[in-house]
Amino acid sequence: MATVHEEVQDYYGKQLEKSEDLKTNACCTIAPPPQHIRKALAEVHDEVQAKYYGCGLTIPDHVEGLRILDLGSGSGRDCYIASKLVGEAGYVVGVDMTDEQLDVANKYVDYHTEKFGYQKPNVTFLKGNNEALDELNLEPNSFDVIISNCVINLATDKLKVLRDAYALLKPGGEMYFSDVYSDRRIPKKLQEDRVLWGECLSGALYWNDFLSYSKAAGFTDPRAVENKPITIENIEVEERVGPIQFYSVTYRLFKLEGLESDCEDYGQAVAYKGGITGADFAFDLDDHHHFPKGKIMTVCGNTYRMLNDTRFKAYFDFYGTWDTHYGIFEGCGGAMPFDAGSDSDNVAGSCC
Repeated sequence: MATVHEEVQDYYGKQLEKSEDLKTNACCTIAPPPQHIRKALAEVHDEVQAKYYGCGLTIPDHVEGLRILDLGSGSGRDCYIASKLVGEAGYVVGVDMTDEQLDVANKYVDYHTEKFGYQKPNVTFLKGNNEALDELNLEPNSFDVIISNCVINLATDKLKVLRDAYALLKPGGEMYFSDVYSDRRIPKKLQEDRVLWGECLSGALYWNDFLSYSKAAGFTDPRAVENKPITIENIEVEERVGPIQFYSVTYRLFKLEGLESDCEDYGQAVAYKGGITGADFAFDLDDHHHFPKGKIMTVCGNTYRMLNDTRFKAYFDFYGTWDTHYGIFEGCGGAMPFDAGSDSDNVAGSCC
């Protein structure tokens, strides 16, 4: 494990100088960010942006005043975006194990404090390993949101990362992160390929193993927010990975009591009232829960809890009780949650 960590530090600290040095598009954000994140990103220093290596959008809606932890914060790009979005009343902690990346992140703390018009910094960077979060003296149940951008695949003990994250979240908090997943388990030979590991491919989890790990860590009902196939676009690398298909997926995992392993029907419904920044006309909980403002929509018990027992409660009206169970919520299935032909932007509805 130490060897893997050292090689990752070397790859991201010495081998890569900027995002253009990556050999594939696995660690590249595929979709454009929403307007409020674009505005915040425009205020982030150019050097911080140049050393960004991510595969998705990792800052959820409605984070004003929250306390956020970024796992594998790198040059600090997502931390500084979050710093702007949480405001002066919020706080952001970034954790990374690569000195060169931390040097860049720390270099611009005062710059962004002044840029955002804050009286004092609301962001801190810690040197640490994502597989040893319990050694950083971070208080349990102290973060509202944990984010991570294309980093967990670089960990050798991914279950440990998820368990530590669960322990650090407040009840009702969530882990919202993007990473690389595969349609099958990665052969050991490819896992030993230093470049492919650094490119976020060899460490990718088979999607079904990820779901198992998440549930074992306490995140009972993982929800995919967005997924896109990774095309790699490097002939040599494509030949080495063969038929394995890779996907960039954003997941949200809630720390909630009472979530069930399946989506159950209690005859409940919700209606989005509006008010969440960036969601003026509709709110998307995940890639198959689209809530137009003012429309009453039936939901399973788990979705009800994800809205009623979290920071989103004030923005919804809730209907129904837990008195009667009507069986499984129709529309649930156990198939692969993403595929090359999916288009999450055009999927809407209330079924799980």
